[in-house]
Amino acid sequence: MLAAGVGGHSERLGGRRRKMAVESRVTQEEIKKEPEKPIDREKTCPLLLRVFTTNNGRHHRVEEFSRGNVPSSELQIYTWMDATLKELTSLVKEVYPEARKKGTHFNFAIVFTDLKRPGYRVKEIGSTMSGRKGTDDSMTLQSQKFQIGDYLDIAITPPNRAPPPSGRLRPY
Repeated sequence: MLAAGVGGHSERLGGRRRKMAVESRVTQEEIKKEPEKPIDREKTCPLLLRVFTTNNGRHHRVEEFSRGNVPSSELQIYTWMDATLKELTSLVKEVYPEARKKGTHFNFAIVFTDLKRPGYRVKEIGSTMSGRKGTDDSMTLQSQKFQIGDYLDIAITPPNRAPPPSGRLRPY
């Protein structure tokens, strides 16, 4: 989940202009500003979440979602907008036993329709790791502006293999 926007802010350093990324700070501020409404799972109908996984540590290419096509590795999950990345990780591990190993890395991205041009866009939203607590574990679909009809793409990296660089460094 890949094409995250970088802010258009710049500053001058020694006569040169340098772009400054503001994405992660803005995302955290948005999460704090908009408290999530609690979802009563007994009274709220779940949504169908279409999840696509890879086990090579890389997300699917955005072209694989074009013209009504989707990758073949589809997993369908009925869940709610308040589902956390850790909760979704445990559901994926139920289906893929090889992903249960401690140290397996799960990188999540939302695949959504691009409103400005035909096709889709991919936005990385966070990551989890089997057997370890992380900063993104409690992140929810709702907090990341997931909309019903979007897809979720999960790049799974087996333990002892470094996940490919994603542009966002993690503390673990």
